[in-house]
Amino acid sequence: MMSPVSRLSFPSAATSAGCLIAFVFAFQLAFLGVARTAHAIEIQEINTAEGIKAWLVEDHTIPLVAMRFAFRGGTALDPEDRSGLATILSGTLDEGAGDLESQSFQKALKNDAVRMSFDAGRDNFYGRLQTLTENKDAAFELLRLAINEPRFDAEPVNRIKAQIAESLKRQENDPETVAIRTWMRIAFKNHPYARNTDGTLEGIAAISPDDLRALKTRLFSKQNLVISVVGDIDAQTLSQLLDETFAGLPETSDAKVVPQADVTAGPIRTIVEMNIPQSVIQFGHVGIKRNDPDFIPAYVMNHVLGGGGLTSRLTEEVREKRGLSYSVYSYLSPFNQAGLFLGGAATQNERAGEALKIIEAELQRMADDGPTADELEATKTYLTGSYALRFDTSTKIAGQLLGIQIEDLGMDYIDRRNSLIEAVSQADVKRIAQRLLKPGSLIVTVVGQPKGIDPIEASQ
Repeated sequence: MMSPVSRLSFPSAATSAGCLIAFVFAFQLAFLGVARTAHAIEIQEINTAEGIKAWLVEDHTIPLVAMRFAFRGGTALDPEDRSGLATILSGTLDEGAGDLESQSFQKALKNDAVRMSFDAGRDNFYGRLQTLTENKDAAFELLRLAINEPRFDAEPVNRIKAQIAESLKRQENDPETVAIRTWMRIAFKNHPYARNTDGTLEGIAAISPDDLRALKTRLFSKQNLVISVVGDIDAQTLSQLLDETFAGLPETSDAKVVPQADVTAGPIRTIVEMNIPQSVIQFGHVGIKRNDPDFIPAYVMNHVLGGGGLTSRLTEEVREKRGLSYSVYSYLSPFNQAGLFLGGAATQNERAGEALKIIEAELQRMADDGPTADELEATKTYLTGSYALRFDTSTKIAGQLLGIQIEDLGMDYIDRRNSLIEAVSQADVKRIAQRLLKPGSLIVTVVGQPKGIDPIEASQ
């Protein structure tokens, strides 16, 4: 802690820039977001001279540019003996590029107040860039280097590998992590989705800089690139910067296609013994994909059932009425090659069986009866009214536009989305609930020392 001495201190240029960009973000969130959501978002489709495509929303009210982008293909493409490769790639791209070694690259980001990060999901590899308008040229040049000329020097690669390995060791004692990862292994068996996105200790140890270069070459191509940009920049300027940043990528990718995934059929009950006072329950079964015509009714149904927080049926029955769990929830998890319906709860070991029976009963009640008229109306009011909150900052808008592009929902989805919610009827929700919810076929993993839950082996 700094001593309380009477001494004037003047910040460095890097510190001043960092403070300024933080101030701009705070100002936008506090004062500009509400005004923006009152007006339609105008999306421009950019097609550059070098064949780069992007969506742009111009907003010249503040000197900020936010970009979200993704390459189709993620951790599901990791070689089986190099599990964790995409995650390591996401952690090393900004650890030195071109002539800049790791510390110099990080210093350049800091000096220009540039925020850059990468993340690997199962189906996509994501990137973020945020910069003040006056620093956009420097920011895009740093991104160009990271995407096209990453160094993968031994020191940062080994450092990131050590960090991921240490995290994997900690996760072995985290009951929530153990529960969901055990569930995924059971549900997907030998499919790549069964693997931990962070990899394994053996896989991480085997990864070399050459492996990272090979994966970058497989993943990063113009064909697989999706981009959204929001902020203080015009189409012509953005087109030039995108070409300078991404034009050096290959046109197409030779990455293998992830196969369709069959989700294991339940009922299955698996108990992982852990000496903790509570049992962590993970439950679920096959769900639906995002492009399924019934996805919106299923989304509405799940909000009533377990996705609505304190207003959901599961919370009411499991937490409020019986005090069985502080948190209980359900959600839809659509991947490219499979859809899942998932949920979870944590409860005292002695009451684990009781909690699971109530959860199964609520799933069955929704499948049998659907929602009440009041539940449906309240859910639609909340879902449509809260949608604008997803667009109250540049970074949120960029993220939403990226997701819409990845899921191929159409440029007009923002305008159509609430009408799709409004059009959902009680009959629609009951129909999808009957189709989707199968409480007698749940895969359940429980971590702890649960009472009242007996293991059930998978049928052969």
